Amino acid sequence: MYIYNVTINIQEDIHDEWLLWMKNEHIPEMLDTKKFSKALMTKVLVNEEMGGITYSVQYTADSKELLESYKAENAAELRAKTKRFEGRFVAFRTELEIVSEQ
Repeated sequence: MYIYNVTINIQEDIHDEWLLWMKNEHIPEMLDTKKFSKALMTKVLVNEEMGGITYSVQYTADSKELLESYKAENAAELRAKTKRFEGRFVAFRTELEIVSEQ
């Protein structure tokens, strides 16, 4: 299994609107691609020097092929929907392979 981790730092003045959008629109749309079996959204409890509020969203894919398929078929379209928050957040993505789960 694989985790597609997206870490986002969002400006505080747009935070509440963004959080609702993530929970009610973006994460459900990610799951609707059928490339991910679940999503976990966490708040990072470290204060960033740059300010803002940081979250990590982990999307679980059952195979590397599903993750690659998401990137090829869905990523550009779903990322384009973040335009409404453009310039008010920074994000970086990490791909992880699950080695052990206990």
